[in-house]
Amino acid sequence: MKWKEFLRGYFVFTRKERIGLLIVIIVIIGIWIFPKLSRPLAPQTIPPDTSWVHAAEKLMTLSDDSNDQPDTNDLAYIRPSSQPSFASKGQLFDFDPNTLSAGGWKKLGIREKTISTIQNYLKKGGHFSEAEDLKKIYGVRPDDYVRLKPYIRITSTRAESPGDKQSESRKETFTTKPRLVVVDINTADTAAFIALPGIGSKLASRIVNFRDKLGGFYSADQIAETYGLPDSVFLKIKPFLKVEASIVRKFNINTATKEEMKSHPYLKWNLANAIVEYRNQHGAFSSLEDLKKISLITTDIFDKVKFYLAL
Repeated sequence: MKWKEFLRGYFVFTRKERIGLLIVIIVIIGIWIFPKLSRPLAPQTIPPDTSWVHAAEKLMTLSDDSNDQPDTNDLAYIRPSSQPSFASKGQLFDFDPNTLSAGGWKKLGIREKTISTIQNYLKKGGHFSEAEDLKKIYGVRPDDYVRLKPYIRITSTRAESPGDKQSESRKETFTTKPRLVVVDINTADTAAFIALPGIGSKLASRIVNFRDKLGGFYSADQIAETYGLPDSVFLKIKPFLKVEASIVRKFNINTATKEEMKSHPYLKWNLANAIVEYRNQHGAFSSLEDLKKISLITTDIFDKVKFYLAL
């Protein structure tokens, strides 16, 4: 009896004691397992790349043998190239852009159209005062300028204008500004516009494109409407502009279609549509003044459009 009581006293547990013992066991197991689960995985070893070693050994072998030529088909051979080659673009030599002939420009690798622009620029009174002036020529590509710049040698200068007695007494020498030629804005090309003060290749191209869309200029003031042309620049070039209004292209408002008229910068779609619809409802126009009967055509619009319309 005492033995049984002894065992019962130490190995028989109540319900609360069993629950507490179970919790203790779970905690012990958790403490033992958690470090193993949280341990980072061993990194995978990546075999070292030894391809560069073989390439270096091959290069050393090639350099040791001075009589052998490197094989250009071998991946280990790399042809040194620090600067772009311009050999295929023309022969390079020292030149003065103010005196170089068309054949010389062609020998340098410049396109014939660009050569013609340069020749026209010089004929209109243009002059290259420094190497950077070549960039202003429409058609000269940036890579052409970079290629030619080291070889530009400007030795020719403009004739000095006779100064007054006071300037001569000071013994000052100076180069006169180019004598600007009056430009017919309806026939001039981009080179003629570039010769004007403040006009570069982009503005010259925009003026010509605007003229083509209009069908010609009827007034020099229309040049001021060119996109991107500053008012200050227009005031400088206006005294050197003339216009031949007889070559302006006109639309016949009694026969022209909407598609023909809408391409004009002054008409656009809404005015072209209004003119055709009015003509369909009321018949042919008897005079240009009849256009004022259309509500969309104000006096200001009529004064601009009338030079491009005919009966």
